[in-house]
Formats: sequence, structure tokens, C-alpha cells
Amino acid sequence: MSQTPQQPHLNLAQSADYRESYANSVQVRVSVWDFQLVFGLASSESPDQVTIRNHQAIFLSPQQAKALWNVLGQNLAQYEQAFGTLNLEPQGHNLPQGPVN
Repeated sequence: MSQTPQQPHLNLAQSADYRESYANSVQVRVSVWDFQLVFGLASSESPDQVTIRNHQAIFLSPQQAKALWNVLGQNLAQYEQAFGTLNLEPQGHNLPQGPVN
């Protein structure tokens, strides 16, 4: 009879330099050895120019990148089931017209 191995007990702790950030821009760079996720803040001062200020880069092994892809997919599916489908393209008729203060 085959027994399934027990999962180890996982302890999560934050290091002294732990920090949280917000990003509305993520760039993905790929090499043979790793995936690099570059997080930043995108802003627009005019309709024809966007500035992205990168503030953090995270390197992942291909295996960790795939694990992240799996867990994000599962969580996005649960989110959409609870709150509705996410649209990646802006809906033009919902955007404000004229100057925004």
C-alpha cells in the first residue's frame, strides 16, 4: 500500500526589509535561465505619452514562474466567479469625457 507523503508545516515570516508596493505595470523578460518580472507605476500626463517608473524587479526560476502562473490562474478564476469577468480592454463608453481634475 502506497502512502502519500505529508506536506511539511510551513512557517511564513517577514524579513526586516519586507515591504509592500503597488504596481499597475508589469513587464516580463525571459532568458534560458530565468524569468524577470519588472513592476512599476504607469501614469499619463497627456493622451499621447505614458511614463512608467519601475520600482522592483523579481527573478524567478522557470519552475517558480510556472507555479506562479498556476496559482494566479486559480485565484483569478475564483475572483471572476465571485465578482464577474475581468475585461482587459477599456470600454470607451464608460470613460469620462472632458477634463478630469
